[in-house]
Amino acid sequence: MTTTQDGPATAPAVRATPAQIAQIKQRAAILSVMATILLTAAKIVGAIISGSLALLTDALQGLVDVGSTLFTWFAVRASDKPADDEHHYGHGKVEALAALVETAILFTLAGAILWEAGNRLWTNVIAHVEVTPLVIGVLVLSMIVDAIRWRSLTKVAKETGSEALAGEATHFSADFVGSALVLAGLIGVWYGIERADTAAAFAIAAYTAFSAYRLARRVLDTLMDTAPEGVSEKLREAARGVPGVVGVNWLRVRPAGGRVHGEIGISVSRTLPLDRVVAIKTQLANALLTAEPGAEITITADPVQVDDETALERVLLIALKLKIPVHHVTVYSIGEKLSVSLDMEVDQSLPLGEAHEIATRLESAIRAEFGGETEVETHIEPMETGQPHGHNAAWETVEDIGKALAGEAAKVAGPIHDIHSVRVRQTAKGLVVNYHCRVDPTLNVAAVHHAVDAIERAVRLARPQVCRLVSHAEPAVPAGS
Repeated sequence: MTTTQDGPATAPAVRATPAQIAQIKQRAAILSVMATILLTAAKIVGAIISGSLALLTDALQGLVDVGSTLFTWFAVRASDKPADDEHHYGHGKVEALAALVETAILFTLAGAILWEAGNRLWTNVIAHVEVTPLVIGVLVLSMIVDAIRWRSLTKVAKETGSEALAGEATHFSADFVGSALVLAGLIGVWYGIERADTAAAFAIAAYTAFSAYRLARRVLDTLMDTAPEGVSEKLREAARGVPGVVGVNWLRVRPAGGRVHGEIGISVSRTLPLDRVVAIKTQLANALLTAEPGAEITITADPVQVDDETALERVLLIALKLKIPVHHVTVYSIGEKLSVSLDMEVDQSLPLGEAHEIATRLESAIRAEFGGETEVETHIEPMETGQPHGHNAAWETVEDIGKALAGEAAKVAGPIHDIHSVRVRQTAKGLVVNYHCRVDPTLNVAAVHHAVDAIERAVRLARPQVCRLVSHAEPAVPAGS
């Protein structure tokens, strides 16, 4: 997906598409509805046969579960709708609302169970509970189905990040534990402990309330846009590892619809061209997806002055922002004062008054950057804005200029040799000459430029018809290599 200074990074694991995730969640929700209806019917039959308060409580909880699972199915379908004009971030929080309803249902059930069990203890009522193989079979079947659905829903909820399915998984976990407690109560009654069934009802209520509390904390974190634990640190570390990112200014993340949404602000060098900044943002987006698959993070890049930015780079950046072509920029210090001189190109047909205004604007911007005492001098040069026509010069002219270049290179007795690829074009202003040459690769650029300038001055002096010479210096290949 992305590259680092050490080479290509490992591609992130393939993640299911949003459509596939929606299909998985909806199928899991439908299966939950079917399982809840089946178990509730079985528990009602068992409660009527046995007369068990705990089993009746479990059955009543199942009736409420049918409604809640239907609501979960609706919420899962609604949350998968794309963003629209009224919901710019999509409908993901519908799942959190569904889970909140699940929480309210669980707390209500826990309160109802506690009320009935407490009333029986207060009035000293001992209900007759009949333990039969059918009742035991219903409970065992219920526990098996609850365990399967608990495990499968938990897995799907983790894979898709669905809050609603996480709430359903909590529901089935409460059902499983509730059925186990009912079974324990019936076994207690079987062995003559009269209050065992009521005690089991108390235990079911306590566990249901505890499950509701855990679910409520998770749902409220989502609704309050609480940053997922550890995600911010992971994303910051990934951002700092992207070449070109000077620093991370801020990062905001929140969960919604099973995904992490957020914004990140980074600093980049203000001297970078726009296409390079776009490339950095693209590389950062890939790095964030690798760190947190499925995350939707908006990236903002702020240009800043970096510590190693030179005065020359700052001058060139000012000219670039003002869209003023400059060259031959010289920056040097005179005591504590900075001196800047440069050549500025403007349209050759522009009146001098307007050209001087452009130069004044550039000089003012440079002084604003370095201080009012900065000395700035601009030389205004004409620039051809059109595209003049030309044609290849006669072969005799090309050969003559080629020999002249080679002869001057030999006279200078400098590092320039092997003049080749000479091209001469005839234009309305004179001859434009392009050529290649070879030079010792260990020489610095300044020395090579000085030698090339000496050759070109001599050629133009001897042949005034040459209006421009452009050289391309190539490193010489060492002998024997």
